[in-house]
Amino acid sequence: MRAHDEMYIDGAWRPAAGRDTIAVVNPADERVIARVPAGTAEDVDAAVRAARAAFPAWAATPPAERAARLTALADALAARKDTLAETITAELGSPLPLSQMVHAGVPVLVAASYAELAARYAFEERIGNSTVLLEPVGVVGAITPWNYPLHQIVAKVAPALAAGCTVVLKPAEDTSLTAQLFAEATEAAGLPPGVFNLVTGLGPVAGQALAEHEGVDLVSFTGSTAVGKRIGAIAGAAVKRVALELGGKSANVILPGADLAKAVNVGIANVMTNSGQTCSAWTRMLVDAERYDEAVELAANAVTKYVVGERVGPLVNAAQQARVRGYIARGVEEGARLIAGGPDAPLETGFYVSPTVFADVTPDMTIAQEEIFGPVVSILRYEDVDDALRIANDTVYGLAGAVWAADDEEAVAFARRMDTGQVDINGGRFNPLAPFGGYKQSGVGRELGPHGLAEYLQTKSLQF
Repeated sequence: MRAHDEMYIDGAWRPAAGRDTIAVVNPADERVIARVPAGTAEDVDAAVRAARAAFPAWAATPPAERAARLTALADALAARKDTLAETITAELGSPLPLSQMVHAGVPVLVAASYAELAARYAFEERIGNSTVLLEPVGVVGAITPWNYPLHQIVAKVAPALAAGCTVVLKPAEDTSLTAQLFAEATEAAGLPPGVFNLVTGLGPVAGQALAEHEGVDLVSFTGSTAVGKRIGAIAGAAVKRVALELGGKSANVILPGADLAKAVNVGIANVMTNSGQTCSAWTRMLVDAERYDEAVELAANAVTKYVVGERVGPLVNAAQQARVRGYIARGVEEGARLIAGGPDAPLETGFYVSPTVFADVTPDMTIAQEEIFGPVVSILRYEDVDDALRIANDTVYGLAGAVWAADDEEAVAFARRMDTGQVDINGGRFNPLAPFGGYKQSGVGRELGPHGLAEYLQTKSLQF
């Protein structure tokens, strides 16, 4: 990997306009492992201008050629898989097996899926006496989070490129090294200068400059609902399109007759993955009153498998650690029963939080309403199926969820009534082609597969 002190703009690595830098810290041992440029509005302007200049030629490139470049990008990421995994472990704290399989592995599949989709997508169709064209939106400002740093980059950049858009990426400052490796992969894939650009920096500076820039046609953001609202307001003032993937408080609904042991064990695993730093994590486990005590006992046993420093890594930084520990303390204060973990730091060094499970959680408690973004599970009791649905839908969020039942038909019937964008039925597998995104304050728009590609297209009709 090249030095960390440059940005990738207009097909070349160049120094930032200013001299300020941002420390990249290993959250497992709290050491500074690198420093990256703190990009300014001047850097963002240079990147947007490069993307603007590159857009006409890239938009006119035949889809088959764009598909070939995406295939090359997937290959370049695959070739860097070990380095990517090691880098993500170093700057995010993810256990290396998770980094290898999920953080570095899934994005290769997603990039390859967009190469295939670009080659066969119907960018025009006939409707009556009209030819309807699906054309690229233009320049995309992509602002990505730290929790799945490579996946979130690929889930935005790959469909934008497939559509014929050009991109300026502003990654999370905590995981900028992964973004630099991605930029190297785009260079190796032979993307023309200006088609992809990288500006590292802080959200309130570089991120805001990117969202506000008049040369950006669409802002794609993944992160907190609070910041998403701010970006939505900026975009609305400029009549600019947005795609927002925001917070979540997903329900894991275990219906009477479901395989309780499997549902509880998979549910605990779902939240502990990536130390709970997953927006779609099933952080609320809903169990019927008759089997509630059994579920609590199963959860208490299941969580013992998740050893801090081994299967559960640190949180990304000190602020996130303090935030999650504060939520755990709030849960205790509000009367939830702690059956595993707690607010105390489990290790002296590193931004770790103990895997935590609460019982006797009521729907009005803070830990049942607000996104914690850590390894914390709340177990709630319901009286009947209608009560379960009421509790599941009783948050401002609607990103994901799960339903377990004696048969798929029963689970699907319940899932159809949930106010959420994606539901796993009886442990359904991840599908990189299925649309992902939220209802309510969990966001606007969808990522992955053909629905993700559609976010970066606009429609023109020609009448004959």
